[in-house]
Order: sequence, then structure tokens, then C-alpha cells
Amino acid sequence: MKYEEIQKLFLERGFFFPSSEIYPDSPAGFWDYGPLGVSFRNKFIDLWRKELVRRDDMLEIDGSQILSKNVFVASGHLENFSDPIVNCASCNSVFRADRMISDILGKNLSEKLPTDLYDKYISDNNINCPNCNNKFSLVSNFNMMYKVGIGPKQEESFLRPETCQTIFVDFLRLFKTMRIKLPIGIAQFGKSFRNEISPRQSLLRLREFYQAEIEVFFNPAKVDNYSKFSSISDFEIPICLDDEKIVIKSCHDFVKDGIIPNQFIAYYLAILKQFFDKTGIDTSKMRFRKLLDDDRAFYSSHAFDFEVLTSLGWIELVACNDRSDFDLSRHSNLSGKDITVMDDESKVLPNVFEISMGIERSLYSIFEHSFKYEDQRSLLTLKSYLSPFYIAIFPLVNKNNLPELAHNIYEDLKLDFNVFYDESGSIGRRYRRQDEIGTPFCITVDFETLESETVTLRNRDSMEQIRIPIKDLKVKLQDIKL
Repeated sequence: MKYEEIQKLFLERGFFFPSSEIYPDSPAGFWDYGPLGVSFRNKFIDLWRKELVRRDDMLEIDGSQILSKNVFVASGHLENFSDPIVNCASCNSVFRADRMISDILGKNLSEKLPTDLYDKYISDNNINCPNCNNKFSLVSNFNMMYKVGIGPKQEESFLRPETCQTIFVDFLRLFKTMRIKLPIGIAQFGKSFRNEISPRQSLLRLREFYQAEIEVFFNPAKVDNYSKFSSISDFEIPICLDDEKIVIKSCHDFVKDGIIPNQFIAYYLAILKQFFDKTGIDTSKMRFRKLLDDDRAFYSSHAFDFEVLTSLGWIELVACNDRSDFDLSRHSNLSGKDITVMDDESKVLPNVFEISMGIERSLYSIFEHSFKYEDQRSLLTLKSYLSPFYIAIFPLVNKNNLPELAHNIYEDLKLDFNVFYDESGSIGRRYRRQDEIGTPFCITVDFETLESETVTLRNRDSMEQIRIPIKDLKVKLQDIKL
């Protein structure tokens, strides 16, 4: 199974690993990024900024991770951001009720059922604790936000469970200071925190994780005649409806058929798909899933999840929600601030369309779709602009001044490219190590270098080797991409 192979690669090469792993009491759901993971994540975010944020002249902010209680009263998280849990009265084990029941009965249950219905499922099917086979207590709702006490008086605040609320509470100031007009996207990359009941599958369900969120503020009266729609009108996207059948049509046809409610939403679904087309994920294994009323978040009037098929099944990477004026109206009411703005000659309380991306899930999916066995080697066929290192530089042997020459090339290139230097082990073993972490090119300094001032440039995917003059390396490396 690819999941176990990817996990092994993460740990052995130091991409990602459990936080504080030297201590046996370290809580689950917290992972650290090693150097390769940081480089890969940063390059992914650079692509996100290029293809989504800068494409549409969006603003980017970096908001606080701790927010006041009132922010989450207004947002509805204190009331609604809960999962159903059930406790064993005997061994004190705690389970997420909907998932435990679904696993035992082999049927999917909504996470939004009333607690008494979960109790009925447990009672009717004689479900006992999987750990000790004793009876459960009644199901209750568990709020997943982390409470934080601020200052000596421990004033009640919370770690943000999503990055978007800072965007909403900052919107009015940004609108005034940046002299912007609707529609406008505001983006944020940063950490969110959710006290998951049972974090699992390493990067796929964490208690501390990164999000890249975009909130597009717009006039709801102008969604059906959106000027940018023409640029993606003929672009085809896959949408899964309630029967699990994937339908592939142009954005124009989906809007005409009412599957996508308007041109505005269609545009942002299209550019999100175009972004992921550039990540190396198999395009035939992507889809949008249109959520039914019972599956949507409490703040959402229309919702599409962007999903990718992996060895673990379909994984949601991005939540796309039409949040209407839910957030701004509630923040306006509770704070007493008028958040209406001028759009042309009319005053409007903007609606919001959200593109909320889980970073760790996205990185995992790219890894799995890039991981291959070929010619007795394992390799990551990462796009060159996503690879942690762009080039690795090796002296063929540790003698005859080859290490010095190789290190000089490294010093000359490292400010222009992500470069790795390695002089330990056989040249074949060094190639294999770089193949495994996705490095597209390797430069070898050998005995011919001493005579001709040329080096060997090896291509990761084809394993083809060509000789290049040292003086031409920078230009050549800028011209070739994988």
C-alpha cells in the first residue's frame, strides 16, 4: 500500500515526523516539518501564490492565531463546531461516535445527527466498547476549539480552528486602507488548531495544521454576469453528484444546467482545478463533490469539496463554500460595526466565496501521485518547481581536487537554486538518494572535469547524462524544467 511506503519515506528522509517523538507521552496529531518538508511546503505555497493569489490581484495577510471569544460567538463555532463523542464507562476510552458506528455497521453516518439518534444506533445494534466490550455512556457533543487564557486574569480566548475569521474581522480595515473595490480576494497562509478526538493517518488528520485560505468578497447581485467567466467558460471540470457518478462538462454547461449556481463560483472552481493540474497529481483522479444540504457546513449555502483519489480513497483537499453574508453580518451585529461598503453607487454587505485548502493533505496527495518504482529504484517524479532540491552536486570521488571543484560549483549556484551537496558513498547510491526525494538534476564532477571544465548533468526521470561546460550551468539549469 502506498500510504505505508510514503510514511516510511517521510520518516527515513526527514520530510515529516511526529513532534517530540523522543518522549513516550507526546500527544498524537502534532507533526514537525524537517528541512525537505519545509522546502517542499514553501514551494507549494509559492505556486499557490503565483497561480491563485497573484493571478487575481488578491491581498495577502497574516493574522493572529489567538482570537477573542466574541469572534467565535459571532462565527458560530462555539455553538456548532463540535463532533459527537461516546465514552466507555468502564475503561474510559473515548470514540468519535459517527465513525465508530460507521466502521462497525459498514454504513456511512452523518456527523450532524442528533445525539439521541447515535444512542439509538448503539442500543439497537448492541454496540459495546471495542476495547473492553462494556457499555457506553450517552453520546455528547465535543467542541474542538482550544481554549486559551490570556494574561493574569486568564481572559477567555481561543486558538483559531480556521484561518478565515481573521480575514473577516480585518475586512473593513483592508477595504479602506488598500483602496480596493469588489470583488476582491483576501488570502492567508498559516496554522489552524482543532482538538481532534482521534487524529490519525499522520498528515491527513492533525490537531495543528496549515491552511491556505482565500475569501473572495463580492456583490451578490453581480454573480451571473462575471467578467472573468469568459476566460474559463469552456474549461472542463469533473463534478461528482449524489449518485457518486462523475460528470465532466464545461463550466458553461454546468452553470446552464444549474449544477454550479452561478458564473462567479464556476470561475473559482475552474482556477482551483487549473492550479492542481500543475502539481503533478493525476488529473483523472481529481473531482469536485457537490455537497448536499446535510453535508454542508453550518455557514455554507453552496459547497463543493475538491477531492483526490489516493490509496486511502478519496481525500478532501479543499473546501469551496459560498458563505453568503453569514460571517460579515454576524460580526457586524455582535461588534456593532457597520461592515457595508460601496460598490459603484450602491451600499452592500459583501457575500463571501471561500477556497479553504488543507496543506498537509495536499502535500501527501502530491507525494503519493509522484511516488514510483522504476528500474529497481524508487523515485519521486515531483515537478521541478516543487522539488525540495533542484540540483544535487557530487564529486565522483574524494580525491584529486574533485571535492574542492564540486564545492566551488555548489557555492556558485546555491543563491540561485535550491542545491544539495553530497560526497559520501558510491555515486550510484547518491543518485538513488536524490531520486527518492525528487531532485530533478544531479551534477557530477569527475576526472574529465579536470581536463575540459565540463560536468555531467543527470536527468532524474530519464537518467540521461550529458556534459555541460561549467560556465554554462546557470543558463542551462534555468532553461530546463521537469
